[in-house]
Amino acid sequence: MATPPVDALTPEPKVSESVVASTKPSVAERLHSAHYQLVLTLYRVFAIAVLYLVLIGILAYAWIMGFYAVNTSWAAPVILSASDEKSLDFREKLVTSQQTIEDVKVDAKKMSDGLNEMKEHRGALLALEPQLKAAIAREAAHNKTAGPELEQFDQQKLADNAKTQKVLAQVKELEANINKDLAAGLITKGDAAQQLSALNQAQDAYTDSKIAEVLLTDSVLDKTTTGTDTLDVLEKQAELQSEVAQLDIAISVAEKEFYEDSRQISRLREAIETAKQSPYYLSASGGQTLYFAFVPYDNQAQAVVGTSIYDCYLNMVLCRHVGTVKAIFPGEEQAIHPIFKTQIRGFMIQMNLDQPSSARSKTVFLGRKPVLF
Repeated sequence: MATPPVDALTPEPKVSESVVASTKPSVAERLHSAHYQLVLTLYRVFAIAVLYLVLIGILAYAWIMGFYAVNTSWAAPVILSASDEKSLDFREKLVTSQQTIEDVKVDAKKMSDGLNEMKEHRGALLALEPQLKAAIAREAAHNKTAGPELEQFDQQKLADNAKTQKVLAQVKELEANINKDLAAGLITKGDAAQQLSALNQAQDAYTDSKIAEVLLTDSVLDKTTTGTDTLDVLEKQAELQSEVAQLDIAISVAEKEFYEDSRQISRLREAIETAKQSPYYLSASGGQTLYFAFVPYDNQAQAVVGTSIYDCYLNMVLCRHVGTVKAIFPGEEQAIHPIFKTQIRGFMIQMNLDQPSSARSKTVFLGRKPVLF
Protein backbone atom coordinates (compact mmCIF):
# COMPACT_ATOMS: atom_id res chain seq x y z
CA MET A 1 0.00 0.00 0.00
CA ALA A 2 1.46 3.35 -1.10
CA THR A 3 2.36 5.93 1.36
CA PRO A 4 0.57 9.27 0.77
CA PRO A 5 2.79 12.37 0.21
CA VAL A 6 3.71 14.47 3.08
CA ASP A 7 2.03 17.56 1.58
CA ALA A 8 -1.23 15.68 1.29
CA LEU A 9 -1.10 14.59 4.92
CA THR A 10 -0.23 18.07 6.12
CA PRO A 11 -3.34 20.07 6.85
CA GLU A 12 -3.61 23.59 5.14
CA PRO A 13 -3.20 26.45 7.51
CA LYS A 14 -6.27 28.47 8.06
CA VAL A 15 -5.98 32.22 7.24
CA SER A 16 -8.12 34.52 9.10
CA GLU A 17 -10.46 36.95 7.33
CA SER A 18 -8.71 39.91 8.89
CA VAL A 19 -5.45 38.87 7.34
CA VAL A 20 -7.11 38.41 3.93
CA ALA A 21 -8.70 41.80 4.19
CA SER A 22 -5.41 43.41 5.05
CA THR A 23 -3.75 42.05 1.86
CA LYS A 24 -6.37 43.48 -0.65
CA PRO A 25 -5.27 46.78 -2.45
CA SER A 26 -7.07 49.91 -1.49
CA VAL A 27 -9.06 52.11 -3.90
CA ALA A 28 -6.30 54.74 -4.00
CA GLU A 29 -3.77 52.15 -4.88
CA ARG A 30 -5.99 50.85 -7.65
CA LEU A 31 -6.45 54.40 -9.04
CA HIS A 32 -2.73 55.08 -8.92
CA SER A 33 -2.02 51.87 -10.75
CA ALA A 34 -4.60 52.69 -13.47
CA HIS A 35 -3.14 56.18 -13.91
CA TYR A 36 0.35 54.72 -14.21
CA GLN A 37 -0.82 52.21 -16.80
CA LEU A 38 -2.53 55.03 -18.80
CA VAL A 39 0.60 57.23 -18.75
CA LEU A 40 2.75 54.32 -19.80
CA THR A 41 0.37 53.50 -22.61
CA LEU A 42 0.26 57.12 -23.78
CA TYR A 43 4.07 57.33 -23.65
CA ARG A 44 4.36 54.20 -25.73
CA VAL A 45 1.79 55.49 -28.24
CA PHE A 46 3.55 58.87 -28.44
CA ALA A 47 6.97 57.26 -28.87
CA ILE A 48 5.65 55.00 -31.59
CA ALA A 49 3.89 57.96 -33.29
CA VAL A 50 7.06 60.07 -33.12
CA LEU A 51 9.08 57.17 -34.44
CA TYR A 52 6.69 56.73 -37.35
CA LEU A 53 6.62 60.46 -38.00
CA VAL A 54 10.42 60.59 -38.08
CA LEU A 55 10.44 57.55 -40.33
CA ILE A 56 7.82 59.13 -42.57
CA GLY A 57 9.83 62.39 -42.60
CA ILE A 58 13.01 60.54 -43.55
CA LEU A 59 11.18 58.62 -46.25
CA ALA A 60 9.54 61.83 -47.51
CA TYR A 61 12.89 63.64 -47.56
CA ALA A 62 14.51 60.71 -49.34
CA TRP A 63 11.60 60.64 -51.76
CA ILE A 64 11.93 64.38 -52.48
CA MET A 65 15.69 64.08 -52.92
CA GLY A 66 15.30 61.13 -55.22
CA PHE A 67 12.44 62.77 -57.10
CA TYR A 68 14.42 65.93 -57.90
CA ALA A 69 17.49 63.84 -58.65
CA VAL A 70 15.72 62.02 -61.49
CA ASN A 71 13.03 64.49 -62.54
CA THR A 72 13.84 66.42 -65.76
CA SER A 73 10.86 68.75 -66.02
CA TRP A 74 11.24 71.15 -63.08
CA ALA A 75 12.10 74.83 -63.32
CA ALA A 76 12.69 77.43 -60.62
CA PRO A 77 10.68 80.69 -60.93
CA VAL A 78 12.81 83.84 -60.73
CA ILE A 79 11.48 87.27 -59.86
CA LEU A 80 13.38 90.04 -61.67
CA SER A 81 13.00 93.73 -60.94
CA ALA A 82 14.19 96.83 -62.77
CA SER A 83 15.98 97.83 -59.57
CA ASP A 84 17.98 94.57 -59.31
CA GLU A 85 21.75 94.87 -59.51
CA LYS A 86 21.99 92.85 -62.72
CA SER A 87 19.14 94.79 -64.33
CA LEU A 88 20.69 98.13 -63.40
CA ASP A 89 24.11 97.00 -64.65
CA PHE A 90 22.52 95.73 -67.86
CA ARG A 91 20.64 98.99 -68.36
CA GLU A 92 23.81 101.02 -67.79
CA LYS A 93 25.71 99.00 -70.39
CA LEU A 94 22.80 99.28 -72.81
CA VAL A 95 22.66 103.07 -72.44
CA THR A 96 26.45 103.27 -72.86
CA SER A 97 26.28 101.18 -76.03
CA GLN A 98 23.49 103.33 -77.46
CA GLN A 99 25.44 106.51 -76.63
CA THR A 100 28.53 105.02 -78.28
CA ILE A 101 26.47 104.31 -81.39
CA GLU A 102 25.32 107.93 -81.53
CA ASP A 103 28.89 109.23 -81.08
CA VAL A 104 30.23 106.90 -83.77
CA LYS A 105 27.37 107.89 -86.09
CA VAL A 106 28.32 111.57 -85.67
CA ASP A 107 31.96 110.75 -86.43
CA ALA A 108 30.92 108.65 -89.42
CA LYS A 109 28.76 111.52 -90.72
CA LYS A 110 31.67 113.94 -90.44
CA MET A 111 33.94 111.42 -92.11
CA SER A 112 31.43 110.89 -94.91
CA ASP A 113 31.09 114.64 -95.53
CA GLY A 114 34.88 115.02 -95.49
CA LEU A 115 35.22 112.14 -97.94
CA ASN A 116 32.72 113.72 -100.33
CA GLU A 117 34.50 117.07 -100.13
CA MET A 118 37.93 115.51 -100.72
CA LYS A 119 36.61 113.50 -103.66
CA GLU A 120 35.07 116.61 -105.20
CA HIS A 121 38.35 118.51 -104.70
CA ARG A 122 40.29 115.62 -106.20
CA GLY A 123 37.92 115.52 -109.17
CA ALA A 124 38.41 119.26 -109.75
CA LEU A 125 42.18 118.88 -109.59
CA LEU A 126 42.15 115.91 -111.96
CA ALA A 127 39.98 117.90 -114.36
CA LEU A 128 42.49 120.79 -114.17
CA GLU A 129 45.53 118.62 -114.81
CA PRO A 130 44.71 117.76 -118.46
CA GLN A 131 44.06 121.43 -119.15
CA LEU A 132 47.41 122.33 -117.59
CA LYS A 133 49.19 119.64 -119.59
CA ALA A 134 47.46 120.80 -122.77
CA ALA A 135 48.47 124.42 -122.07
CA ILE A 136 52.08 123.37 -121.44
CA ALA A 137 52.13 121.31 -124.66
CA ARG A 138 50.49 124.10 -126.62
CA GLU A 139 52.95 126.68 -125.26
CA ALA A 140 55.90 124.37 -125.97
CA ALA A 141 54.70 123.85 -129.55
CA HIS A 142 54.23 127.58 -129.98
CA ASN A 143 57.68 128.31 -128.57
CA LYS A 144 59.17 125.71 -130.87
CA THR A 145 57.72 127.57 -133.85
CA ALA A 146 58.00 131.15 -132.61
CA GLY A 147 61.51 130.85 -131.17
CA PRO A 148 63.35 130.45 -134.47
CA GLU A 149 61.23 133.15 -136.06
CA LEU A 150 62.02 135.56 -133.26
CA GLU A 151 65.69 134.73 -133.59
CA GLN A 152 65.52 135.67 -137.25
CA PHE A 153 63.69 138.89 -136.40
CA ASP A 154 66.31 139.61 -133.76
CA GLN A 155 69.09 139.21 -136.34
CA GLN A 156 67.21 141.42 -138.72
CA LYS A 157 66.65 143.96 -135.98
CA LEU A 158 70.35 144.00 -135.19
CA ALA A 159 71.12 144.62 -138.86
CA ASP A 160 68.54 147.39 -139.00
CA ASN A 161 70.00 149.01 -135.88
CA ALA A 162 73.46 148.86 -137.42
CA LYS A 163 72.20 150.63 -140.54
CA THR A 164 70.36 153.16 -138.41
CA GLN A 165 73.52 153.82 -136.42
CA LYS A 166 75.37 154.70 -139.63
CA VAL A 167 72.56 157.03 -140.59
CA LEU A 168 72.72 158.68 -137.16
CA ALA A 169 76.39 159.46 -137.76
CA GLN A 170 75.25 161.47 -140.78
CA VAL A 171 72.51 163.03 -138.68
CA LYS A 172 75.10 164.40 -136.29
CA GLU A 173 76.89 166.07 -139.24
CA LEU A 174 73.54 167.54 -140.35
CA GLU A 175 72.94 168.84 -136.85
CA ALA A 176 76.33 170.54 -136.89
CA ASN A 177 75.58 172.10 -140.33
CA ILE A 178 72.20 173.33 -139.10
CA ASN A 179 73.84 174.98 -136.13
CA LYS A 180 76.41 176.62 -138.48
CA ASP A 181 73.70 177.83 -140.85
CA LEU A 182 71.73 179.21 -137.87
CA ALA A 183 74.81 181.00 -136.58
CA ALA A 184 75.50 182.42 -140.05
CA GLY A 185 71.90 183.53 -140.37
CA LEU A 186 71.24 181.40 -143.37
CA ILE A 187 68.15 179.86 -141.78
CA THR A 188 65.71 181.04 -139.24
CA LYS A 189 65.45 179.70 -135.75
CA GLY A 190 62.10 178.10 -136.60
CA ASP A 191 63.58 176.22 -139.50
CA ALA A 192 66.55 175.21 -137.38
CA ALA A 193 64.25 173.98 -134.57
CA GLN A 194 62.13 172.05 -137.03
CA GLN A 195 65.13 170.37 -138.58
CA LEU A 196 66.70 169.60 -135.20
CA SER A 197 63.37 168.13 -134.00
CA ALA A 198 63.32 165.80 -136.96
CA LEU A 199 66.86 164.75 -136.16
CA ASN A 200 65.91 164.14 -132.51
CA GLN A 201 63.00 162.00 -133.63
CA ALA A 202 65.37 159.88 -135.65
CA GLN A 203 67.59 159.56 -132.60
CA ASP A 204 64.64 158.56 -130.45
CA ALA A 205 63.55 156.02 -133.06
CA TYR A 206 67.00 154.51 -132.96
CA THR A 207 66.86 154.29 -129.17
CA ASP A 208 63.41 152.68 -129.31
CA SER A 209 64.70 150.24 -131.89
CA LYS A 210 67.56 149.25 -129.60
CA ILE A 211 65.15 148.79 -126.70
CA ALA A 212 62.88 146.69 -128.94
CA GLU A 213 65.84 144.57 -129.90
CA VAL A 214 66.68 143.94 -126.27
CA LEU A 215 63.05 142.98 -125.56
CA LEU A 216 63.07 140.78 -128.60
CA THR A 217 66.18 139.10 -127.24
CA ASP A 218 64.30 138.40 -124.01
CA SER A 219 61.40 136.92 -125.99
CA VAL A 220 63.79 134.75 -127.94
CA LEU A 221 65.29 133.57 -124.64
CA ASP A 222 61.86 132.75 -123.28
CA LYS A 223 60.85 130.86 -126.38
CA THR A 224 64.06 128.91 -126.89
CA THR A 225 65.13 128.06 -123.33
CA THR A 226 63.47 126.81 -120.10
CA GLY A 227 62.91 130.03 -118.23
CA THR A 228 61.55 130.83 -114.79
CA ASP A 229 57.99 131.13 -116.12
CA THR A 230 58.21 127.60 -117.51
CA LEU A 231 59.67 126.39 -114.23
CA ASP A 232 56.79 128.06 -112.36
CA VAL A 233 54.29 126.22 -114.56
CA LEU A 234 56.12 122.93 -114.06
CA GLU A 235 56.22 123.59 -110.30
CA LYS A 236 52.47 124.19 -110.28
CA GLN A 237 52.00 120.96 -112.21
CA ALA A 238 54.13 119.10 -109.64
CA GLU A 239 52.17 120.72 -106.80
CA LEU A 240 48.92 119.67 -108.47
CA GLN A 241 50.09 116.07 -108.79
CA SER A 242 51.37 116.09 -105.19
CA GLU A 243 48.07 117.45 -103.89
CA VAL A 244 46.18 114.77 -105.81
CA ALA A 245 48.47 112.09 -104.33
CA GLN A 246 47.95 113.47 -100.81
CA LEU A 247 44.21 113.52 -101.39
CA ASP A 248 44.37 109.89 -102.52
CA ILE A 249 46.12 108.95 -99.27
CA ALA A 250 43.71 111.01 -97.16
CA ILE A 251 40.71 109.51 -98.98
CA SER A 252 42.06 105.98 -98.49
CA VAL A 253 42.58 106.57 -94.75
CA ALA A 254 39.18 108.24 -94.40
CA GLU A 255 37.45 105.38 -96.21
CA LYS A 256 39.09 102.85 -93.88
CA GLU A 257 38.06 104.87 -90.82
CA PHE A 258 34.53 105.23 -92.21
CA TYR A 259 34.42 101.47 -92.87
CA GLU A 260 35.60 100.73 -89.32
CA ASP A 261 33.05 103.18 -87.89
CA SER A 262 30.31 101.50 -89.91
CA ARG A 263 31.46 98.07 -88.71
CA GLN A 264 31.53 99.28 -85.11
CA ILE A 265 28.00 100.62 -85.45
CA SER A 266 26.89 97.28 -86.92
CA ARG A 267 28.60 95.33 -84.13
CA LEU A 268 27.05 97.53 -81.45
CA ARG A 269 23.62 97.17 -83.01
CA GLU A 270 24.05 93.40 -83.20
CA ALA A 271 25.14 93.41 -79.56
CA ILE A 272 22.06 95.41 -78.59
CA GLU A 273 19.81 93.07 -80.58
CA THR A 274 21.45 90.12 -78.82
CA ALA A 275 21.05 91.88 -75.49
CA LYS A 276 17.35 92.34 -76.21
CA GLN A 277 17.09 88.55 -76.08
CA SER A 278 18.03 88.67 -72.39
CA PRO A 279 15.48 88.62 -69.56
CA TYR A 280 17.35 91.52 -67.97
CA TYR A 281 16.55 93.72 -70.97
CA LEU A 282 12.84 92.98 -70.63
CA SER A 283 13.09 93.59 -66.90
CA ALA A 284 15.07 96.82 -67.30
CA SER A 285 12.71 98.17 -69.95
CA GLY A 286 9.91 98.19 -67.36
CA GLY A 287 6.27 98.08 -68.40
CA GLN A 288 4.04 95.18 -67.50
CA THR A 289 4.91 92.52 -64.95
CA LEU A 290 6.93 89.67 -66.46
CA TYR A 291 7.58 86.18 -65.09
CA PHE A 292 10.76 84.18 -65.60
CA ALA A 293 12.13 80.79 -64.54
CA PHE A 294 15.54 79.14 -64.42
CA VAL A 295 15.86 75.82 -66.29
CA PRO A 296 18.93 73.60 -65.75
CA TYR A 297 20.60 72.11 -68.78
CA ASP A 298 19.47 68.62 -67.74
CA ASN A 299 15.83 69.76 -68.22
CA GLN A 300 16.43 71.50 -71.53
CA ALA A 301 14.35 69.04 -73.56
CA GLN A 302 11.15 70.11 -71.77
CA ALA A 303 11.72 73.83 -72.36
CA VAL A 304 9.82 74.45 -75.60
CA VAL A 305 7.79 77.54 -76.47
CA GLY A 306 4.11 76.80 -75.85
CA THR A 307 4.78 74.00 -73.37
CA SER A 308 2.34 73.85 -70.44
CA ILE A 309 3.49 74.87 -66.97
CA TYR A 310 2.21 73.20 -63.78
CA ASP A 311 2.41 74.37 -60.19
CA CYS A 312 2.18 71.73 -57.44
CA TYR A 313 1.53 71.64 -53.73
CA LEU A 314 4.36 70.21 -51.65
CA ASN A 315 6.50 70.81 -54.75
CA MET A 316 5.29 67.65 -56.50
CA VAL A 317 1.65 66.64 -55.81
CA LEU A 318 -1.81 68.06 -56.46
CA CYS A 319 -0.63 69.94 -59.56
CA ARG A 320 -2.62 72.44 -61.61
CA HIS A 321 -2.07 74.11 -64.98
CA VAL A 322 -0.92 77.72 -64.47
CA GLY A 323 0.46 78.88 -67.84
CA THR A 324 2.77 78.22 -70.80
CA VAL A 325 6.36 78.88 -71.86
CA LYS A 326 6.44 82.19 -73.76
CA ALA A 327 10.12 82.61 -74.72
CA ILE A 328 13.51 80.97 -74.27
CA PHE A 329 16.71 82.99 -73.68
CA PRO A 330 19.95 81.45 -75.03
CA GLY A 331 22.39 83.05 -72.58
CA GLU A 332 23.85 80.88 -69.82
CA GLU A 333 22.87 81.58 -66.22
CA GLN A 334 24.00 80.14 -62.90
CA ALA A 335 21.72 79.52 -59.94
CA ILE A 336 21.39 77.62 -56.66
CA HIS A 337 19.43 74.37 -56.79
CA PRO A 338 16.15 75.00 -54.90
CA ILE A 339 16.35 71.62 -53.14
CA PHE A 340 19.99 70.53 -53.04
CA LYS A 341 21.35 74.10 -52.58
CA THR A 342 24.22 73.44 -55.00
CA GLN A 343 25.51 75.57 -57.87
CA ILE A 344 23.94 74.61 -61.23
CA ARG A 345 24.11 75.94 -64.78
CA GLY A 346 21.24 76.52 -67.16
CA PHE A 347 19.24 79.20 -68.95
CA MET A 348 16.20 81.41 -68.46
CA ILE A 349 12.70 81.18 -69.90
CA GLN A 350 9.81 83.61 -69.85
CA MET A 351 6.51 82.33 -68.51
CA ASN A 352 3.02 83.40 -69.46
CA LEU A 353 1.19 82.73 -66.18
CA ASP A 354 -2.55 82.59 -65.60
CA GLN A 355 -1.83 82.34 -61.87
CA PRO A 356 0.70 85.07 -60.94
CA SER A 357 1.06 83.59 -57.47
CA SER A 358 2.90 80.62 -59.03
CA ALA A 359 5.86 82.97 -59.68
CA ARG A 360 6.56 82.74 -55.92
CA SER A 361 6.63 78.93 -55.87
CA LYS A 362 9.89 77.13 -55.26
CA THR A 363 9.51 75.05 -58.43
CA VAL A 364 7.17 74.57 -61.36
CA PHE A 365 7.06 71.75 -63.90
CA LEU A 366 7.15 71.89 -67.69
CA GLY A 367 5.22 69.72 -70.12
CA ARG A 368 3.25 67.53 -67.72
CA LYS A 369 2.46 66.82 -64.08
CA PRO A 370 5.44 65.19 -62.33
CA VAL A 371 3.23 62.49 -60.76
CA LEU A 372 -0.20 61.08 -61.58
CA PHE A 373 -2.15 63.86 -59.84
